[in-house]
Amino acid sequence: MRAITARAGMGLVVFAALGVAAPLRISQSAFKPAPNGLPSGWTVWAARSEIAPKTFVDSTCYRGETGSLAISGNSNAAEYGGWEYRAPRISPGQWYRFAAYYRAEGLQDEASQVVARLDWRTADDKVAGRPDYPYAITRDGEWTRLTLDAPAPEKAAAVKIELYLANAPQATLWWDDISLEEIVDPGPRVITVAAVKFHPQKTHSASENVSQFLELIERAVPAKTDVILLPEGMTVAGTGKADAEVAEPLAGPTAERLGEVARRKHAYIIAGIYEREAPAVYNTAILIDRAGRLVGKYRKVYLPREEIEAGLTPGNDYPVFRTDFGKIGIMICWDVEYADPARALALKGAEMILMPIWDGNPTLTRARAIENHVFLTSSTYGDASLILDPNGEALAAASENGTVAVAKIDLNRRYDDAWLGNMRERFMKELRLDVPVKR
Repeated sequence: MRAITARAGMGLVVFAALGVAAPLRISQSAFKPAPNGLPSGWTVWAARSEIAPKTFVDSTCYRGETGSLAISGNSNAAEYGGWEYRAPRISPGQWYRFAAYYRAEGLQDEASQVVARLDWRTADDKVAGRPDYPYAITRDGEWTRLTLDAPAPEKAAAVKIELYLANAPQATLWWDDISLEEIVDPGPRVITVAAVKFHPQKTHSASENVSQFLELIERAVPAKTDVILLPEGMTVAGTGKADAEVAEPLAGPTAERLGEVARRKHAYIIAGIYEREAPAVYNTAILIDRAGRLVGKYRKVYLPREEIEAGLTPGNDYPVFRTDFGKIGIMICWDVEYADPARALALKGAEMILMPIWDGNPTLTRARAIENHVFLTSSTYGDASLILDPNGEALAAASENGTVAVAKIDLNRRYDDAWLGNMRERFMKELRLDVPVKR
């Protein structure tokens, strides 16, 4: 087994000559059992002996060099536990990158049954802040890489790397290539978001509506705004026309005109239109990038009965879009009445949800931000247009017709609870999607 290292090679000599500690880098693989059956530095843990899994060093399943840390559920439905390693020389406020590879057989719910935790400890081995839960994964053949970047909390002097198998009686889980290293503080990732609050009145065409929205954008949206959100069905509100009457192809005249503004403003624009594809008409939100290109669409999944009776067709997917500042998802109006659209977007990695909406329930809008721990922005005709943080707090609101809510948001800010820890991480690890829900 490779021991704790701190930047191999001449770097160690340079740091020693300068009288400063080398940056921490822990790299573990090629595990070999000592006489007690445990690799050097590793222990095993379970809350009670009767629910302890079977732990062993496996020389037949590994990524590179012989030897991995294995855990078997041992046919015990109550099984919970696994491997632990205490890493010293942790500095409060310093950022660290954790990574580990795992492979598993016999799991029922991978997200909840494969558990990695960073349990921050003080110098005298007391709790220093709440644990962090790595959850971001990338597949690498039969193995999966699990990662997390996180800062050490105040008073942290060490961290226990905890690698567990949870309630998986028929499963075997292998851990390998485990690392923890110092990284540079990523700093803020700040963007400016604008949510329009405007209801056209007594217009006669989709084109006239678009003109009024564009005039408001030019007048009220500040320079250097990154995201501009417009409401649901911006081409029909106030026209007196039916939804199908204003429906147009996805890359139609509205997208073209919005693209010109997006390019001039160097901003992303999300807007609700009615999309026609052959006989189908969809309540759609389009995404236009800073260069004015149509780069995405979301078709409203939850249609209220009024839209079904008007002949609209529902969508069937919750896409997430990668922008130059992060990942976003889109919902439309009635979607907010149900938990699964926002949940699906969060699970796919959306950091902010943009929601064109006609009118709605602000309490549910806040709930979707809180329960999924994401920023959520709405653009409305009725209630206030809102820019919410992951705690459901309004960073900006526009309640008067013809106004715009504008706020700067930091997508890198951690929203930690003093008692619960980082709920975004816990949401990813603790959400039970394996339990059947029957109508």
